[in-house]
Amino acid sequence: MSAEASALERCNSGINGLDHILGGGFPAGVLYLIQGNPGLGKTTLAMHFLLAGFHRGESCLYVTFSETRDELFAVAGSHGWSLDGLDVLDLSNFAQHLSIETENTLFDPSDIELHDVTKILFAEIERIKPRRAVFDSMSELRLLSQNALRYRRQALSIKQFLGGRSCTTLLLDDLPSDSAQDDLQLQSVCHGVISLGRNELPYGAERRQMRILKIRGSGFLGGTHDYLIEKGGIKVFPRIVPGEHHRDFVREPVSSGIEGIDILLGGGLDRGTSNLLMGPSGTGKSSLAVTYAHSAAARGERVALFSFDENLGLYLAKAAAFGVDLQPFIRDRVLHARQVDPAELSPGQFAHLLLDFVEKENGRMIIIDSLNGYSKAMQSGNMLELQLHETLSYLGQLGVLTIMVLAQAGFMNEVRSPVDLTYLADTVVILRHFETQGEVRQAISIAKKRSGSHERTIREFRVTEKGLWVGEPLHQFRGVLTGTPVLESGRAMTEDLVVRDPDNDANQQD
Repeated sequence: MSAEASALERCNSGINGLDHILGGGFPAGVLYLIQGNPGLGKTTLAMHFLLAGFHRGESCLYVTFSETRDELFAVAGSHGWSLDGLDVLDLSNFAQHLSIETENTLFDPSDIELHDVTKILFAEIERIKPRRAVFDSMSELRLLSQNALRYRRQALSIKQFLGGRSCTTLLLDDLPSDSAQDDLQLQSVCHGVISLGRNELPYGAERRQMRILKIRGSGFLGGTHDYLIEKGGIKVFPRIVPGEHHRDFVREPVSSGIEGIDILLGGGLDRGTSNLLMGPSGTGKSSLAVTYAHSAAARGERVALFSFDENLGLYLAKAAAFGVDLQPFIRDRVLHARQVDPAELSPGQFAHLLLDFVEKENGRMIIIDSLNGYSKAMQSGNMLELQLHETLSYLGQLGVLTIMVLAQAGFMNEVRSPVDLTYLADTVVILRHFETQGEVRQAISIAKKRSGSHERTIREFRVTEKGLWVGEPLHQFRGVLTGTPVLESGRAMTEDLVVRDPDNDANQQD
């Protein structure tokens, strides 16, 4: 096979997400290093790779220096796989089969062992003529070599022997704890390097991540990518690049079904925008979000609602209590509702839940309730902003209307946001408590709307048994957003203040 032909040919990994990162798969006929600490899935990834080739009718060879043949078959069985038909060369007990003469030789025993290992290995490759091979693991060869020079010489010998045989080979290797130089030497020998890592969090499930350190002569998707190991193998969640996704759409206002809300928003929230509903607990943020979901689902648009904070059953029951019953739309699969545990779900996994919903099910609206829970899935505040920026940009490119809920700390005067994400949102809706005539009430206003004009007034806002209610602009007050409004004339609030009854208001939801 010519070098040019080899450069064009791709060897699929058996893992869709990894193939996407690699630009279609491994460039064929060369060596790759899969590197990481024990327990990160190197063996499972290697099995994916070999089984993908086996199912294509390719000859495949698994060379094991560490685990026995029975242990490999047990690992495969745990995923529901069978290795029957694959050639497995078990060298895990090689030392027990060395001849007696080896112990009495005047030569360095490591030279004799390496020579015998190499002889057996190359003979098996000549016999099978594999198109795919796995060496598990190079750590055993490193120990057998005893020094860096002999180890590098052995790695080069393997590379040269396989180089003329059109065999795509994965070398599995634990991260050496005491010799970074050995690590770099093996990386320099290989055509490409994939690094597997683990991020230990203070609470919740650990996060596994992979990075492509290099692929010679081929582009790849850089950065850190989340992945899971579960029954059935490895799932990789490539980092989303918004520029790779686009869909033509009409940027039009989407109605909430509530006249007062639509007036405030200049007709409604616009398609392809990200929208932030922010305020203290109890101001009606989630109620407004599910009202939007109900209105969109009633029009036949597919909606996804992700609840990070509340039990989903309680969340839906609270919505039904003020006249928004989402259950029929859930049964008809128009609305997808899911409770998310931020301690278990990785950021990359959640991003791909959104991607699958939008691209495979033609989703038109996404609701994230709330960003407080979503932020717990991130490793740090910076990660939250970067991940959210990529996700919102991607959704906007596809014309999806995204609604995010952010609960602010405090109740009346001292209201604080755990993170400032207002700059990421195209529209910011502020909800507040305020006190008047011995009652705690709610107010709603629009702080900004990039995609069009909006009303700049502050209106009273209530969640009633018949739905949401929006009053007339509170022109006579100032300081509503501080929680302690006063009459514009400067007089204290009096009993002369006329309060409108939402039950008799024509603006209420039927």
